[in-house]
Amino acid sequence: MSALRKVLVVDDDPVVGKSFDRVLSDKGYVVITASNGQEALDKLGAESFDVVYTDIKMPGMDGLEVAERVKAKRPWVPVVIVTGYGTTANEARAEAAGVCAFLHKPLSPEMIEGSAEQALLEGALAEAPRKEAEAAAASVAKQESRLKNIALFLAAPFIGLAYILAFPFVGLGMIAWLGVKAAAKHEMPRKTGLFATNAALFVLGPVLGFVYVLLFPFIGVAVLAWVGGKALMKRNGRE
Repeated sequence: MSALRKVLVVDDDPVVGKSFDRVLSDKGYVVITASNGQEALDKLGAESFDVVYTDIKMPGMDGLEVAERVKAKRPWVPVVIVTGYGTTANEARAEAAGVCAFLHKPLSPEMIEGSAEQALLEGALAEAPRKEAEAAAASVAKQESRLKNIALFLAAPFIGLAYILAFPFVGLGMIAWLGVKAAAKHEMPRKTGLFATNAALFVLGPVLGFVYVLLFPFIGVAVLAWVGGKALMKRNGRE
């Protein structure tokens, strides 16, 4: 086995955990034990396991409830029920929870190793659709992000142009609002006129700059034509 597999054994009898560790530790498994259901759920919440073995009769939460909770949160994790008190009702409940095997004590080394291999196989088959779904979701999210960036790139010039065109009207609105406010306060006409002049220059500045940018190529072409024509006339005069 190329990678270590993590096995969680849930049993209030420490001998059971030691038995699993003795059989599986040399087969490429790491065996971790829990003495009750709550401790098992805490460990499952803190780290991932490849297989979960749980006894049925334990203090507090029984193994069937542990199996149901594990399968509810991580349906791809294989769970094996191990018990010396197997009943038809327990087996039916375990099967309904989705456990992959129901083993009866006493366990032999062959039963432990064989059940681990079978559980890993079933776990791999159950996890494959989840990985495919995650990969598909990641691909869709990446495509949506790419389309969003393209849309923003294409829209940026239009947004900038709209801002330039709207800016004078916004400025005029501000001037009107400030003028009304100043008139309401009975400010001196000279100060009001000076403020209006400065504000108008501030508003018209971007507009004049925008017009200059638009007209600059045509002005440049006209200047070049005029200079070229003048030079040509001088040359013809000399000849």
